[in-house]
Amino acid sequence: MLVSELYEPRRFRVLDAERVPPGPGEIQVRVRHVGICGSDLHYYAEGSIGDVIINYPVVLGHEPTGEIVEAGPGVTGVTTGARALLEPALYCYHCEHCHSGHHNVCSNIRFLSSPPDPGFFREFVNLPAHNVLPIPDAVDSDTATLFEPLAVVVHSLGMAKIQLGETAVVFGAGPIGLLTIASLRISGAGRIWCVEPRKNRRELALKMGADVVIDPTQVDPVKQIMAETGKRGVDCGFDCATKPGTIQQTFDATRSAGRCVITGIPSEPVIPINFHVLRRKETVIYNVRRSNHETPAAVDLLKANPKLFAQLITHRMGVDDLNAAFDMLETGDGGAAKIVIQI
Repeated sequence: MLVSELYEPRRFRVLDAERVPPGPGEIQVRVRHVGICGSDLHYYAEGSIGDVIINYPVVLGHEPTGEIVEAGPGVTGVTTGARALLEPALYCYHCEHCHSGHHNVCSNIRFLSSPPDPGFFREFVNLPAHNVLPIPDAVDSDTATLFEPLAVVVHSLGMAKIQLGETAVVFGAGPIGLLTIASLRISGAGRIWCVEPRKNRRELALKMGADVVIDPTQVDPVKQIMAETGKRGVDCGFDCATKPGTIQQTFDATRSAGRCVITGIPSEPVIPINFHVLRRKETVIYNVRRSNHETPAAVDLLKANPKLFAQLITHRMGVDDLNAAFDMLETGDGGAAKIVIQI
């Protein structure tokens, strides 16, 4: 079977590997589409995510959809050829966090694409049956890859507890930021600001539901937001960029007793912040760790708003073009927002 692995910084290669039959309780799927995530980009460009350093080679990709090929022993009720969402997280279901409902911080979690477990840039994958979910007829297979990042966003909004009419700022209009903007608008948020340096992504943010877009290379986003809110700040700030300075700007642009949600993943292991801003405001901070069984809600959103979310996918490329796709996302060339790889 075809496998694409990252064998050194910024270099993929396509190999042929053995196809293993599904084991008891597993379903074998043929992977058809995989969205590229920002965390994949960290591994590609930096060889790490924060203090987690990878050992090459690795197989990335964790936003997959595909088709059912065959069921392993003990699995019934599946249809060969059926389109499916492929959940990348494997939980133990036995640790204290799983028992308390916090599966996303499972003590024994395996997340396919997080080394050493290979991800989905490969032709065939065997998964536990409960990790294979149907794709609604109203959603095409490449748009359906958004289920995984959208579930992360649903998780983040559950923390934020946005009330009708509340204001928000989203730093970063990459895929997670754009999905956050769309979800805020659907949730009934009031005025939404988006801070993003790339022009094409600012334009897309407006299409996804932002009211105001700010180019941080031209103006100070905190000063503009504070001026437009009468020095109050927004009710909730989301940092979906986590670039140098954006975490602090998120804190600075949020009102006293407001909420801040850090959804992005910074490159640096240690981030300097002004603690006294948080102390004086009594700011509540939420850190997002993937999602926690929010896939059904994400799928419902995709099913109800297919045209809204489909416009997020700007490029569809083949597995032989992985180097070019990742380079586009890193540099911003070609106006890429979300790129889906066709296996």
